[in-house]
Amino acid sequence: MIAGSLDIAVLLPCYNEAATIADVVAGFRAALPTARVYVYDNNSTDGTALKAMLAGAHVVRERRQGKGHVVRRMFADIDADIYVMADGDGTYVPADAEELIRTLLTERADMVVGTRRGVLADAGRQGHAAGNRVFNLLYRTIFGRDFTDIFSGYRAFSRRFVKSFPAVSGGFEIETEMSVHASRLKLPVSEIELHYGRRPEGSHSKLSTFRDGGKILWMFAMLMKETRPFAFFGMISAAIMATSVAFMLPVLAEYFQTGFVTLVPTWISSMALMMVALLVFTAGLILDSVSRARNEQLRLYYMSLARVAGTERAEPPGPTETARGADAA
Repeated sequence: MIAGSLDIAVLLPCYNEAATIADVVAGFRAALPTARVYVYDNNSTDGTALKAMLAGAHVVRERRQGKGHVVRRMFADIDADIYVMADGDGTYVPADAEELIRTLLTERADMVVGTRRGVLADAGRQGHAAGNRVFNLLYRTIFGRDFTDIFSGYRAFSRRFVKSFPAVSGGFEIETEMSVHASRLKLPVSEIELHYGRRPEGSHSKLSTFRDGGKILWMFAMLMKETRPFAFFGMISAAIMATSVAFMLPVLAEYFQTGFVTLVPTWISSMALMMVALLVFTAGLILDSVSRARNEQLRLYYMSLARVAGTERAEPPGPTETARGADAA
């Protein structure tokens, strides 16, 4: 049993999960009896909020549509020592929350991800499974090998992770942003493999393979621009430079053969593209320095927060306190 002195908050972002939310809330209340269970309802039309309230959860409504908006609101509103976030669709086992928290504490991690056992082999989710494979490979290529399942919605967080996480995403890209935040600041993280079930009858996925996949791909590009600008702009510069060289080669070949240049517009275009490529490369260099400075500031702010509320490091007594102690003696 997790120590009762810890203030634990269970966070359940929900949209039209009336078929499952009561059982999910009851499961977390049984698994973590001392925890507070919060359901943030994202404009549901099927009675999700009422069923969650009757099951004993604290219910809050978030009017901005999208999981990212809900998570940002939850992280801003709620103060706790440890946060457990899950989905309200019944695909995660509430009893596994204790293992997530135990791993968070024993490994002194700031985020523990419950990777989904068998999610890539689920015949009922072939489109999503293919997207998982592609995006996880892309993530490891761009941002590092910290995670094997960046889309898992079952996670435990320390207080300082939650309060230092900017959360700018609006939709299902939020899990990707969490993973990049941890990799960017080199935070201590861990993964444990957990059971991942199917939705029960009457519950339907809100994910769109192509629409949400496009949003996630765009988020990858934006996060790469913000966290690895030299690589991002370097690739753009290389592409423009390659185009410039492709225009330039016929002109150079003609010049070395005849001593004349008849393709003057092509030469001018190639030189203009080369100038643009150099400008983009220079921008990448400058923005890389800016990004490093931002990372340092984020890291310092993260370090200023306590892992557990109320455990700020005690400062040594100053001269006044020492004198008062001597007088009392």
